[in-house]
Amino acid sequence: MATSEENSTDASIICYAPSMITTNGVWQGDNPLDFSLPLFVLQLTLVVVVTRFFVFILKPFRQPRVISEILGGIVLGPSVLGRSAKFAHTIFPQRSVMVLETMANVGLLYFLFLVGVEMDIMVVRKTGKRALTIAIGGMVLPFLIGAAFSFSMHRSEDHLGQGTYILFLGVALSVTAFPVLARILAELKLINTEIGRISMSAALVNDMFAWILLALAIALAESDKTSFASLWVMISSAVFIAICVFVVRPGIAWIIRKTPEGENFSEFYICLILTGVMISGFITDAIGTHSVFGAFVFGLVIPNGPLGLTLIEKLEDFVSGLLLPLFFAISGLKTNVAAIQGPATWLTLFLVIFLACAGKVIGTVIVAFFHGMPVREGITLGLLLNTKGLVEMIVLNVGKDQKVLDDETFATMVLVALVMTGVITPIVTVLYKPVKKSVSYKRRTIQQTKPDSELRVLVCVHTPRNVPTIINLLEASYPTKRSPICIYVLHLVELTGRASAMLIVHNTRKSGRPALNRTQAQSDHIINAFENYEQHAAFVAVQPLTAISPYSTMHEDVCSLAEDKRVSFIIIPFHKQQTVDGGMESTNPAYRLVNQNLLENSPCSVGILVDRGLNGATRLNSNTVSLQVAVLFFGGQDDREALAYAWRMAQHPGITLTVLRFIHDEDEADTASTRATNDSDLKIPKMNMDHKKQRQLDDDYINLFRAENAELESIVYIEKLVSNGEETVAAVRSMDSSHDLFIVGRGEGMSSPLTAGLTDWSECPELGAIGDLLASSDFAATVSVLVVQQYVGSWAQEDDMDFPESPVHSHETKATYGLENPR
Repeated sequence: MATSEENSTDASIICYAPSMITTNGVWQGDNPLDFSLPLFVLQLTLVVVVTRFFVFILKPFRQPRVISEILGGIVLGPSVLGRSAKFAHTIFPQRSVMVLETMANVGLLYFLFLVGVEMDIMVVRKTGKRALTIAIGGMVLPFLIGAAFSFSMHRSEDHLGQGTYILFLGVALSVTAFPVLARILAELKLINTEIGRISMSAALVNDMFAWILLALAIALAESDKTSFASLWVMISSAVFIAICVFVVRPGIAWIIRKTPEGENFSEFYICLILTGVMISGFITDAIGTHSVFGAFVFGLVIPNGPLGLTLIEKLEDFVSGLLLPLFFAISGLKTNVAAIQGPATWLTLFLVIFLACAGKVIGTVIVAFFHGMPVREGITLGLLLNTKGLVEMIVLNVGKDQKVLDDETFATMVLVALVMTGVITPIVTVLYKPVKKSVSYKRRTIQQTKPDSELRVLVCVHTPRNVPTIINLLEASYPTKRSPICIYVLHLVELTGRASAMLIVHNTRKSGRPALNRTQAQSDHIINAFENYEQHAAFVAVQPLTAISPYSTMHEDVCSLAEDKRVSFIIIPFHKQQTVDGGMESTNPAYRLVNQNLLENSPCSVGILVDRGLNGATRLNSNTVSLQVAVLFFGGQDDREALAYAWRMAQHPGITLTVLRFIHDEDEADTASTRATNDSDLKIPKMNMDHKKQRQLDDDYINLFRAENAELESIVYIEKLVSNGEETVAAVRSMDSSHDLFIVGRGEGMSSPLTAGLTDWSECPELGAIGDLLASSDFAATVSVLVVQQYVGSWAQEDDMDFPESPVHSHETKATYGLENPR
């Protein structure tokens, strides 16, 4: 046996065999668990599996991932599974602790480097007085409470001064974990609210303070010899920071300048930076602060932009998915709940939890009150700022390694962090319900929107790919002085575990600073395209927004925004896109889920856009938009809505509209109508009108449309007699491909013999029978399709009789408008 080392937990002597790294195999009689590499691999696998198990279990309770990671460690440690001596000695023997801790610290090193890269000091500088005072208010009281408790928990025989102990407990209780908070806010759908923005800014400021205090605490803890040593640690840390800012930063700026825009950074530069992280860690460890401090500062000096983006993409999944859980697991393995003995200690535990929580809340409420915020919002803010996570764990681990905290205090503080973060989501959910304005707005459909009023459209975009077509569609919607278009552009971003994705909302966009990550780069492209459109088009107002949430609840964000902004029409892209050979392939199956949920829950009319280009290759300016639009009209409220939208487009001088109405052969009309009525009874249609009434409404609307537009040569109306679904398909297929856009109703709740049998074969029922046919890969003409579903809410049931009149009335004014503006 080669070396011996004293382990920090007790004074037993552990022997290491440097040659026992890899095994010769079980056939040679070796036990793989006696060798360090197979043992480490098994430990890592166990940690990841247990952590993932907790993530899965706690998902319904909306708990952040940190909780699962710490719980995983506690379960594997001496509190649960480790109580069995056999498990502890076999899977986590004392000799393996060194390898495990080293790897966990390497993971921590790179994770904090990433946190530094992602953190934008400019944002902290721009947070404003309110966030700054709230952050400080939320730190001072818990810090004082920690200081007060340190007197009751501090053992007189400890070799460290009271001051160090105060600093450790104070920092541990007063920090806020920014990445964890961001995740919680997104889960609670508060990220775009005022309270969300303030708490994010305050947490960023708090994070910065916490790092400074942590560096201070470590410097004091490591130098129990003389007070001069602490001074040297401070001075050398300041020198290190100065070197990073004045030497390293210009060097990295030079690397960025050397790399042409749009080119990838060379492997050599990336390797150099990753080695720099290690070197920074080594230097700060050598001068007496923790190695993670060096990595964090090194990350901070890397400017936001393509280099930061490349580093994040290369490292993030591996570091935060595999290595970081190791660090939390180590914290859990060191936590022995059994060490908390006696009712007095447990009482202290609960008192610390309660007082620290209350301290942050009270501190925040006082500051919030001075800023004129309601008390309830102040309490919510205080609770949100109680989120604990990484910084707290680092403080506690360093404290334990430096023997500032004994086993009992360490276990107490880990449980405090766990409970404080765990209770936030449920309490905030109950306490803070954003005032839901019961928005009662009438014009939830295009058919009801008056021609001399503003048309409000909500456009949802996943990727920049659909933007040109959507812009051309909006331009074709004919914004005028009498009827301008207000466009809300919503970039839909999936909520992942990454903190980097959260910063999109937080980063102030108008600053002209480079994007922090790919998602934000996309967001910038989308926003720039629409803002460019707004500048070049007349009578158009654009407001860009971002929604970050899991795909399963994304439709809630869209619906609440539509309701808030009193939108009449939502446009959302289809989940498939066109391939080079003209076929259709699915981009992301989750987009389909969003579309289906939106169709079911939307507070206004919805259009799903099957994007096959809409002269989209070239941006046409408003005078030269020339589109051939076709409406396939079968009947029902969705088809009337489709016609209402096309009618608006037809006022545009560059648009030719063909309305093709399919009518059932007269000799079968009566039987068909009874059969359809029976069918629709079975299907429970959206509107409780019988087939004849729907037919009457269709006739009235079509007659009105024809009467108003009889003079216009750009509008062609054709009626086609068909007797069944096969003939309908043949008629649709025979349409020439000279059209640029088909607008069809979804036909929800309508059962017509004209489309009988078509639904049996449809790939995507959410598009309706005809929409699905037009969007399918085997449809010869590759034309963009807009499938429209009209909003049918309580007003339809309340006043059946008014329903046909309102559009009639509104379009009479449209007619006079048409005469005022002759083509």
